[in-house]
Amino acid sequence: MGNSPSRVTAQDKAILDLKTQRDKLHQYQRKITVLTDRETAIARQMLAKGDKQRALLALRRKKYQETLLQKTDAQLEQLEKLTSSVEFALIQKDVFFGLQQGTKVLKEIHAEMGGLDHVEKMMGETAEEIAYQQEVSEMLGGRISNQDEDEVEEELAALEAEVAAKNQRVPVQPVPQVPLPNVPDTELSSPLRAEEEERQQRQRQRQEERQAMLA
Repeated sequence: MGNSPSRVTAQDKAILDLKTQRDKLHQYQRKITVLTDRETAIARQMLAKGDKQRALLALRRKKYQETLLQKTDAQLEQLEKLTSSVEFALIQKDVFFGLQQGTKVLKEIHAEMGGLDHVEKMMGETAEEIAYQQEVSEMLGGRISNQDEDEVEEELAALEAEVAAKNQRVPVQPVPQVPLPNVPDTELSSPLRAEEEERQQRQRQRQEERQAMLA
């Protein structure tokens, strides 16, 4: 008798789906770091220009992306524990529902991340880019918790202080030195000096005249 083919159980399928989701999540975590770093840089740029509204939008979008990943990671960790449970048959329905939700959230993360071109729209001035910014702002309005909003405000305040401190450290350009005119080497004669020289000359002339008479 030949070996009978192994039967894939519901638990095996759940574990496979879980690993697939976990791999995708790790890919998104690596990719999103590039995006969130750029969003932070954009927030700094906007604050330097005095555009606090767009800086706040960039940080809110960044916070939403980070929150999605954190929640999904926590959910997958919980599902991993459930799939390894000896009571899997009793919770099978809950596990598969959780995996379905996980797939839905991963698709949402993928759509939300877009790419760097979407991030750059955070500081655009065209009608299309402004419309995109408005769309993102409205979307985030119902998806960020009050706690997340508070954390975004704290990060914004920290960036404002950083930008202000950087501006204060900008060196002041030195005032160019204008060369002063050279002081003349010849000594200028004053009226008093000229008068003294004239008096001495007259005295020498009188002495010469007396000597001539006595000769």
